[in-house]
Amino acid sequence: MESITLVLDEALAERLNRVLTRWEARLPAMLEAPDWAQYRAFRWRQFGQDGCFQPVRHPHRLRLADLQRIDRQKAALDLNIRQFLAGRPCNHVLLWGARGTGKSSLIKALLNEYAHRGLRLIEVDRHDLLNLPDIVEPLFERPERFLLYCDDLSFEASDPSYKALKAMLDGSINAAPDNVLLCATSNRRHLLPEYLRENQDARLVEGELHHGEAVEEKISLSERFGLWLSFYPFSQDDYLAIVAHWLKCLEWPVGLDETARQAALQWALQRGSRSGRVAWQFARDWVGRQGL
Repeated sequence: MESITLVLDEALAERLNRVLTRWEARLPAMLEAPDWAQYRAFRWRQFGQDGCFQPVRHPHRLRLADLQRIDRQKAALDLNIRQFLAGRPCNHVLLWGARGTGKSSLIKALLNEYAHRGLRLIEVDRHDLLNLPDIVEPLFERPERFLLYCDDLSFEASDPSYKALKAMLDGSINAAPDNVLLCATSNRRHLLPEYLRENQDARLVEGELHHGEAVEEKISLSERFGLWLSFYPFSQDDYLAIVAHWLKCLEWPVGLDETARQAALQWALQRGSRSGRVAWQFARDWVGRQGL
């Protein structure tokens, strides 16, 4: 019996040793100081009580010129980013609206446009927003300018992360760094679910509409973003113009002829959406199939 126990103990010890060896091999690379000069984009990764800035080694290479038919939003965000880079007053940004209309792509393209001027991007998952104080603390003394990027941001009513976000934007006892700007994208204007019953608590006081407490709580989060940019579904002409642009980028020699035009409209109809993402997907499929 003792020999069996000894063999089991040795096998367990060997397995634990292999696990520890693998973790030791990973941890130094994950927790090493970020190289802000070499990389332009990072992700915040939480490992237990610790976190680190993980470099994105192959970021998207989108150009501003590739984003078609959102000129108003592009100009407004570009101006805000240039103010930020110049150390001038600027606002945190909420990009909200229809899916696939260029919200996330616009942020990625602006990063590529201004990375040479010290702009850096840090992607933060919604669940890691509770760690915002730890994320921004190492950035205070850095010469770079940082975009904290939260993609497809939305919360449930019981989610504690949105309170941490509110404190970061406006309301915490700690001052936010001047070199950090928050950019969030969402399909929800107020980032939280909205229910019909909440509007029933609204009341008129001397002709003025006063929302209920639940609605006020939700509005108080989104209105902490100083710059709101709304994105709407594209018209048919806008959609086809974006298709034509991507066909040109993919070096399709015929361009948007009548055959491709009808196929693009059918493609959008099948997906129930006319968006930049759908236009890009059609162009890739069309050029790939025709090339065969």
